[in-house]
Amino acid sequence: MAEQEKKTEVTSDVESVDVKKTDIEKTGKKEETKKKKTKKPSFFTKAAKWFRELIIEAKKVVWPTGRSVAKNTLVVIILVIIVSAFVALVDFVFGGIRDLLATLLGNLFS
Repeated sequence: MAEQEKKTEVTSDVESVDVKKTDIEKTGKKEETKKKKTKKPSFFTKAAKWFRELIIEAKKVVWPTGRSVAKNTLVVIILVIIVSAFVALVDFVFGGIRDLLATLLGNLFS
């Protein structure tokens, strides 16, 4: 039953397209779309539109609470301290290895 309804819908669409084609064939003329020349909006019009859209979008933003900002800031500060300590440790270790190699190679060649 549903298949028959689908077939009739498709055929009705095709018939409407055929009617449009025959109408065009009868008149022998195709409707031409005329492009209207519109003035290009000025810089100030574009800027005003941009600011209006900016305000609309800014109203949609869900701003974080003060507590979540403080919590996230604390996490960032702690991670910066941890990464800085790790980089300092790696620098100290590689600096010691460099100095040890320089001492050994210096004694070897002198």
